[in-house]
Amino acid sequence: MDLLTRISGHFAASLQSKQRTLEVMGPQIARAADYLAQQFRQGKKVLVCGNGGSAADAQHFAAELVNRFEIERPGLPAIALTTDSSALTSIGNDDAFEQIFARQVQALGNTGDVLLAISTSGNSPNVLAAMAVARRMGMATVALTGGNGGRISRQITAQDIEIRVAATTTARIQEIHILVIHCLCDGVDWLLFGKEQT
Repeated sequence: MDLLTRISGHFAASLQSKQRTLEVMGPQIARAADYLAQQFRQGKKVLVCGNGGSAADAQHFAAELVNRFEIERPGLPAIALTTDSSALTSIGNDDAFEQIFARQVQALGNTGDVLLAISTSGNSPNVLAAMAVARRMGMATVALTGGNGGRISRQITAQDIEIRVAATTTARIQEIHILVIHCLCDGVDWLLFGKEQT
């Protein structure tokens, strides 16, 4: 196998996983975008968390909302819980790494806000802890997972929305998480700022 054949295989696998995810999760993505738009209309905010590549995705999502996605519009309230190094390190040092997001949800979240929880495996202890706090505070979770959904899938309640990527490798899941994030941003913009947008 030469390198180009290997690259072509990655593209083919990505396309196949994206199509399978659309078939299974398309309605869930639409439901999540609609729910986010509803909560923004009510003056609520979204808190976003994840580890590693998912931390970068959390920051990406928050930036697209606070600044802009593809249309000019007012900023929307979103906070990536992955960006405050002083908060992250103090909580990790004084309490436990498992609590780095939960503590911030407790401090920054309010009833009706939304937690966007990103975990490729669905098993991240600090994301699970954040979900538990969010639930106690009356916040719904939109969870982006992959594979079998892991422990996050088992924590999902009727008020929550899981968008589970139809793939098992981390790279494929992360690629589709980015696509889902863009679909959520576009859906929120379309619902809030004019359905005439293409």
